[in-house]
Amino acid sequence: MTDHSTAPDSPATDTWTLANAKARLSEVIDRAQTGPQIITRHGKPNAVVVSAEEWSRKTARKGTLAEFLLASPLHGADLKLERMHDVPRDEMP
Repeated sequence: MTDHSTAPDSPATDTWTLANAKARLSEVIDRAQTGPQIITRHGKPNAVVVSAEEWSRKTARKGTLAEFLLASPLHGADLKLERMHDVPRDEMP
């Protein structure tokens, strides 16, 4: 059975034991459409099932590296960086 625990930012979060999640995978996936489903192993959180839409939203790139660097509060700062001039490592066989 699921433990209907509620996370503050995700009212539809359910917790499943690994055995219950395996036995009721279809239900876990259905419920993931409304909120994250936590799967525990040995009583500890081990995995989270989320909808494909939520995964896409969380992993979507939010701009380029150049845009990130240009938005930095250090952009335009006159930083003096020293680089180490070590010799390269030997190639591994």
